[in-house]
Amino acid sequence: MAYYKVEPPYQHGDQAKVGILLANLGTPDAPDAKALKRYLGQFLMDRRIVEIPRFIWCWILHCIILVIRPKKSAEKYAMVWTSEGSPLMVNAQKQKTLLSSFLSKRIASPYVVELGMSYGNPSMASAIERLKAQHCNKILVFPLYPQYASSSTAASLDAIWKVLLKTRNVPAIRTIRNYHDHPAYIQALASSVQEHWATNGKPSKLVMSFHGVPKFHLLKGDPYHCECMKTGRLLAEALNLSKQEYQIAFQSRFGKQEWLKPYLASTLEDLGKAKTERIDVICPGFSSDCLETLEEIAMEGKHIFQSHGGGEYHYIPCLNGREAWINAMCDIAMENLQGWVSSEWNAQEAEKQAKLTAQRAQALSEKA
Repeated sequence: MAYYKVEPPYQHGDQAKVGILLANLGTPDAPDAKALKRYLGQFLMDRRIVEIPRFIWCWILHCIILVIRPKKSAEKYAMVWTSEGSPLMVNAQKQKTLLSSFLSKRIASPYVVELGMSYGNPSMASAIERLKAQHCNKILVFPLYPQYASSSTAASLDAIWKVLLKTRNVPAIRTIRNYHDHPAYIQALASSVQEHWATNGKPSKLVMSFHGVPKFHLLKGDPYHCECMKTGRLLAEALNLSKQEYQIAFQSRFGKQEWLKPYLASTLEDLGKAKTERIDVICPGFSSDCLETLEEIAMEGKHIFQSHGGGEYHYIPCLNGREAWINAMCDIAMENLQGWVSSEWNAQEAEKQAKLTAQRAQALSEKA
């Protein structure tokens, strides 16, 4: 078996394009135990996700977790699954379509937008294959994680590098590391909150919940915690909130080790016990609603808060396909596409040059 993957067909004169690869975590193919076992097996074997020594972790994963967890996780996914599929996939595909459309107002030269997942489908390998098949010789990797973390952004880049290691004709690659403090991103978040408040009124406190990671990630140099805190501060400033009017917390703790604090569950308990009249919860670390936001935050979070004496509970949806967010994505992409795309590209001139290139190649082959 050949080590390098077969390259797509190419002819002299084929129009080169720029690819924009939206990178996200992934989702199971179906809300059932079989699909969850396959998805979790891939996800939890990534060293970026779990850093326990392999000989110990493999036994724990295959003999305990993948025996028990798939069925329980499938039941949770079934609660949020839509007629179109997984919420994360539905939202990510919508973002892909909208971004491609919005960019057409700013870019005249040829480009392609594709979606790739670190785990599950569509895989990074399939996304890169589709981009190369469309003659993309330059690719901008756009992780859908505003805050950089080794377990999210870096994991998606790992998936891409693994594909490129076996690619003979490697395209030029640019990567977006983070945009946790980008003005357009912060404004998109602020506008979603303001729109919610315009309809529902303002809460006693706004809780900003970010996905948690083990504390040792921070101690070993991962900047994720700092970037989450900065996003929270900038969002609060954009909304003119005092320090007493918002709270930053971290969700989705897994295992017994210490994770980033304060934990969301504990925060919701405390706010409930304090008889807080109303809280709104937003997840600024997620570009799309998914199992965590729709089940853990919108459902389980509400139960924790209200079962401890809290009042009204509102979950503010992720940015998903909001126009302000797609425009922000365009701004971020354009800043990183400088020199690769043009607003003054002429299709007729490009076609003319392509024909000349093909003719020259034909002439050279006839002489050979």
